[in-house]
Amino acid sequence: MLTLKLITEDKERVIKGLEKKLFPNAEEAIDQVIAIDKKRREAQQGLDANLSEQKKAAAQIGQLMKAGNKQAAEEAKAQVAALKEKSKVYEEEMEKAQQELTTLLCQIPNIPYDEVPEGKGAEDNKVVKSNLKECDGTDTVGNWDANPVVETAKLPHWELAKKYNLIDFDLGVKISGAGFPVYVGLGARLQRALINFFLDEARASGYTEIMPPTVVNQASGYGTGQLPDKEGQMYHCEIDDLYLIPTAEVPVTNIYRDVILDESQLPIKNCAYTQCFRREAGSYGKDVRGLNRLHEFSKIEIVRIDKPEHSKESHKEMLEHVEGLLKKLELPYRILLLCGGDQSFTSSICYDFEVYSEAQKRWLEVSSVSNFDTYQANRLKCRYRNSQTKKTELCHTLNGSALALPRIVAAILENNQTEDGIRVPKVLVPYMGVEMIKN
Repeated sequence: MLTLKLITEDKERVIKGLEKKLFPNAEEAIDQVIAIDKKRREAQQGLDANLSEQKKAAAQIGQLMKAGNKQAAEEAKAQVAALKEKSKVYEEEMEKAQQELTTLLCQIPNIPYDEVPEGKGAEDNKVVKSNLKECDGTDTVGNWDANPVVETAKLPHWELAKKYNLIDFDLGVKISGAGFPVYVGLGARLQRALINFFLDEARASGYTEIMPPTVVNQASGYGTGQLPDKEGQMYHCEIDDLYLIPTAEVPVTNIYRDVILDESQLPIKNCAYTQCFRREAGSYGKDVRGLNRLHEFSKIEIVRIDKPEHSKESHKEMLEHVEGLLKKLELPYRILLLCGGDQSFTSSICYDFEVYSEAQKRWLEVSSVSNFDTYQANRLKCRYRNSQTKKTELCHTLNGSALALPRIVAAILENNQTEDGIRVPKVLVPYMGVEMIKN
């Protein structure tokens, strides 16, 4: 969440940033935060003054008793008792104000960086790079005109999956329900090949592999901003009050919740393969056909914890890593800088990677790489000790998919189909053990 220091010291920038994110009544919300914080601080000042007076009165009791002035001692005791009651009132006022403040701050999104473009939705996102044509950053998704043409890509992946016995969607419905596919034979091997390839590439880039739990508690969901779950996207195990993770970002980033790191440890680079679970409430139509939108899927996530002055460089390195994966998979891709209106609740800046599906005639998002600035770290209380000042400061957190498998599989199947079968990308052949997927 936003820090009170940022809100009080740079109020106009915060309001402007919230308006870029299309947050309604931004100025009113920020004024409310400042008013509640003032009330909390006034209660704190009252409590501090009262406790000081209480301490002095308590010290007088012993002196008066020693001097034999019993009546004055009793009066001092009565004064201390009254002061204690007054302290309770101040404490209650402080607690109430703090609860109101925390609740309100949790409802306010992160503010975007200055380079994030204005815009209302996906059509306003900027295409900043592609392996299809040169980009100068002025093209928006709405006026993009460089879609590739793959003459052989005639069948969508769900038909190819059936033709080559790779994925059984009906069996998944039988076992669990829609959105839970069963991968079979070479389809399962393709999944495993991609997982191992992505993890090996991450390790080669200096990431430490983590194998975290796939269920988390409330504190973890709150720390990275998934809770409160405003859109009802998380699966909740009510009896145990645990949540199935929507991304490995949640458990891996929460390793550093309530932790003070040494500056020499930064940047921290972790990666993790997990199953991910999303209810995808309200999803319907052609966009959810086949592998396009699932309730359970595999994903490799890269996570960084960094110093504020180095986080932009870390973000750039993460973008280059994800782009390198798509190049090696020989897929047509483009990179989008998301506009303010299409950014996530917690991000300061986000780039999406999309691959093209010729059979579906549409772009498929396969990765989002985000810098959250101090927004998550403030919720997590993730800090580091500055080696010069010896003071603790909030870290910056970053993460990105590297990569999410379902739509990568869809693009590989559709774009690599030939009359003889489906060509396996060269980098995956050592993992798959075959060059072609055939009947």
